[in-house]
Amino acid sequence: MNKNKSTEMKRSSKAENILSQINSKTKLGDLRKIAKDINTNHELAMELWSTEEFLPRLLAILIMDKNLLSQDVLNTLDKDMQIHTFDERNNLMDWLMANQLTKDKKRIALMELWENSPYALQRRAFWYYKARLRWTGQTPPDNNADLLSAIEANITQEEPEVQWAMNFTVGWIGVYDQKNRARCIKLGEKTGLYKDEMVSKGCTPNYLPEFIAIEVNKRNKN
Repeated sequence: MNKNKSTEMKRSSKAENILSQINSKTKLGDLRKIAKDINTNHELAMELWSTEEFLPRLLAILIMDKNLLSQDVLNTLDKDMQIHTFDERNNLMDWLMANQLTKDKKRIALMELWENSPYALQRRAFWYYKARLRWTGQTPPDNNADLLSAIEANITQEEPEVQWAMNFTVGWIGVYDQKNRARCIKLGEKTGLYKDEMVSKGCTPNYLPEFIAIEVNKRNKN
């Protein structure tokens, strides 16, 4: 207990002031507004990160200096995320990927090496990035067949957080790549992943045959 108090006492008044603005009702949009006012401040980001709390850590990610995110630093952040719940861990890594790692060629180059990382969250980021390249309409490298081979070989024994990102990648390959669409649907049928998952109204199911059919249909209507 005393250790926590001494850690808190070391925080700057700026960090304390920001923390006082964050509570259970704070939304992601609110965090973005706070981050916009701060801009980049890596030292402050690390102070917020040291709270070990979910929302301050999301804010910390927004104000980190991407140039200081070396592989060693990212490994440390990954280890720090392990104290969170399954969903929070995934959210933190996805947020880090979207707001920092995709913004810079050097960070993208690091992510490209994470397919076989010893850290599950880094493998998740690798696959989520591959999916993102496709669903955001960017022209991805012509390596769909290679990615599908890797996924077919590994998805059933992967960690759940990585499985989801692999499945998501297959989904978007199936939507945009007619040549490989049947292969993607077959993979979904074979693994049966997310087949019985209940989804909220208006949300696309993760089960690949349904996901691909719904998303292709949306695009054919437009």
